[in-house]
Amino acid sequence: MRVAIDTQPGGAAPNEDWVAGTPTLAVVLDGLSTAGLDTGCRHGVPWYVRNLGSQLVATLADSETSLTTGLARALEGVAVLHPECDLGNPGTPSATVAILRQREGQLDHLVLADSPIVLEGHQGYSVITDLRVDQILPELKAEVARHETHTAGHKEALRNLVFAQRETRNATSGYWVAAAGPEAAEHALTGSVPTDDVRAAALLSDGAACLVTDYAMSTWPEVFATLRAGGPRGLIDTVRKVEATDPRGQRWPRYKSGDDASVAFCQYG
Repeated sequence: MRVAIDTQPGGAAPNEDWVAGTPTLAVVLDGLSTAGLDTGCRHGVPWYVRNLGSQLVATLADSETSLTTGLARALEGVAVLHPECDLGNPGTPSATVAILRQREGQLDHLVLADSPIVLEGHQGYSVITDLRVDQILPELKAEVARHETHTAGHKEALRNLVFAQRETRNATSGYWVAAAGPEAAEHALTGSVPTDDVRAAALLSDGAACLVTDYAMSTWPEVFATLRAGGPRGLIDTVRKVEATDPRGQRWPRYKSGDDASVAFCQYG
């Protein structure tokens, strides 16, 4: 498996995404926005995704360890690194997770929350994603979308949304992300496909996938053509060019003018 990776912050703030690739493993993490609210943790989201990613690469180096078990162990490992923080805070640093691993003729995948894995097969494209968060608090999301980005109204609406989402995060009636407890791993979407059935695969944070999923300015075949021609940076640059035509979020209402964007592009054969 040949893996090319890239990540780019959406603005001046530190990048809250994390991406890694090895000859058998690709990982993309997308840290959740805190909207300036208290998290109970002195380290911050970039620290969290960096350490969770490192733990994942270590736990999944053993091909006998399932992706679910590896994620649970990684979550436990990060929690051990900052016991002085309030890990019970509903806003404790958290992230989406996308993992793809090649093992004995199979590609194992795990997705937790809305960072998709897209498989390019010989007959078309398959998108593996977890959209449970989209069903949560639609009225508050609509209020965010009503405001242009960088306005006081948008900032306040986003804070209200994030505050309310915390009450439904990692709860049976809500949605699941990687946070402080290992139990989130059991709620991930997992599966396997034969490696021979896949030509290439892309793991994307939503800041990169939005070119297709939110903006509808590209298709998955076009995304893979861009990845082959310009690699992950070429795809991220395309996203930025599209966003630059709508800096205030009028055409495409969104949480930020530009979100952190990460891509791992995997090719086989």
